[in-house]
Amino acid sequence: MVESIISKVGLAGPSAELLLGQPPELIRRVSEIFSHMGISTSLQHKLALSLMFVILFILLQILLRRIVYRNAKDVRQHYYWSRTVTYGTTFLGLVILGMVWIRGLQSFATFFGLVSAGVALSLRDIIANLAGWMFIILRQPFQVGDRIEIGAFRGDVIDVSLFQFTILEIGNWVDADQSTGRIIDIPNGLIMSQGLANYTKGFEYIWHEIPILVTFESNWKKAKAILDRIAHEKAESLSPDAKNQLNAAARKYMIFYRHLTPIVYTSVKDSGVMLTIRYMTKPRQRRTSTEAIWEAILDAFALETDIELAYPTTRFYTQAPLPPASSTNQPTIIE
Repeated sequence: MVESIISKVGLAGPSAELLLGQPPELIRRVSEIFSHMGISTSLQHKLALSLMFVILFILLQILLRRIVYRNAKDVRQHYYWSRTVTYGTTFLGLVILGMVWIRGLQSFATFFGLVSAGVALSLRDIIANLAGWMFIILRQPFQVGDRIEIGAFRGDVIDVSLFQFTILEIGNWVDADQSTGRIIDIPNGLIMSQGLANYTKGFEYIWHEIPILVTFESNWKKAKAILDRIAHEKAESLSPDAKNQLNAAARKYMIFYRHLTPIVYTSVKDSGVMLTIRYMTKPRQRRTSTEAIWEAILDAFALETDIELAYPTTRFYTQAPLPPASSTNQPTIIE
């Protein structure tokens, strides 16, 4: 009887040998339960086989995950292999179940086409998320560990699944791209309709600027020289590594920078002379590098009597009353 069941569902080879052992006893017991429920014999066989395969694949998945856990050398490697096991066993299980229910592998394409056509309209969002997942896996616009921005969301990618990817949020009410501690799940389909910014792909440095405003009365040339020295002391060490990464990224992307060393730009604002330090840093070190540079600036400016930091001010000019014996007008300045 078991042999006839196997031949009906189109299984052969190792699968048939597996079913001819102990599993048929499980099939018979499950079939007895289904017979009391008024289910036909053919449907009983398929349900019993499906249940048996589900149990087998769950056990197989648990076994493979234990192997991965014992042999993975780090967290990232453990994550990728665990995902590979999950996706691989799930796909294989779906194929086997399809063989059970559609009388052989030759009808699998027809079965899959009919099911796809039937659910395309009602499961549009799910299909879009699956398409987004395939795009993420094949094109790899980002990987786990990358820092990205998509739509209104920014954060570090910590997981990618069939229907959504997960980020650890940064920014929002927290300054300088620091983590907020919130975990955000984003549908995979969003990547097909929203622009994606990757902070670390290909070239894992970003340009950062620190504006310093000094008063018009300050010796801005001396201040600029001090800032240039501080920028080179605090950020110069990043340039060789950044240059190597830039050369590697240039082979794939049209990325070109003439200078990678820090530079100080000069401009004029309403309240003083703006000196802007521009330098390269890693995205996750932006706040610490800013703090180190600012502390050095405050210490250096404190030693100078002709340099002062500026702040927004308003100047009013009024005409003072003329003395009786004076014929000249001298304006009075009030700040």
